[in-house]
Amino acid sequence: MPNTAMVPTHAEPALQLRSLSHHILQAQEEERKRISRELHDVIAQTLVGINLHLRALSDQASVDPQGLKRKIKRTQRLVEESVNVVHRFARELRPTSLDNLGLIPALRSYLHDATAQTGLQARLVASAEIDELDSGTRTVLFRIAQEALTNVIHHAAARRVSVTLTRTPHTVRMTISDDGHGFDPSAVTGTRGRRLGLLGMRERAEMVGGTVRFDSAPGRGATVRVELPA
Repeated sequence: MPNTAMVPTHAEPALQLRSLSHHILQAQEEERKRISRELHDVIAQTLVGINLHLRALSDQASVDPQGLKRKIKRTQRLVEESVNVVHRFARELRPTSLDNLGLIPALRSYLHDATAQTGLQARLVASAEIDELDSGTRTVLFRIAQEALTNVIHHAAARRVSVTLTRTPHTVRMTISDDGHGFDPSAVTGTRGRRLGLLGMRERAEMVGGTVRFDSAPGRGATVRVELPA
């Protein structure tokens, strides 16, 4: 009887590697969610408690009241700045609006923060049914948008960026376009940060059976086109 055992193909190691990569990305996302909760629920609340305690000391100051009050106020400012930093890190790790409100409010909040810090003009256009997507797909879209916008801010020298999300019965599409100086996608390996960012976007899309395409040329801006199964 002829031997009919299946012979492993070269594709199997690649599939195993891709599966491992997907599991790592999922684990990273869960870890980000946990750290975000701890930052918000534990550290931030502790800092707020310290601030309230300092405010009580300020009310009770009797010896050198002016000097003590000045010291307390400086400490209060430091604590308030720390609270803001913690909230910012928590939003970047895992914005609570993504879980509580949905993808569109999370992207709108992220774009608002980016424009406030950089002066970048941003526009978001999205159909309401986008937030009917499952949590995993919403997370993938948000992370790809986050990475793409980080590239725009740090590398593109752009003045404007637009994010568009549309949904068909079978797919969801996201397009992120900027008017920056663009790049050659085939030569991007020379820029380590951007190269890793592009690879990360592709990995996240492939994790849910989707694709990412980069359209750009030097001096002509850049467009990231994402298509995922709905």
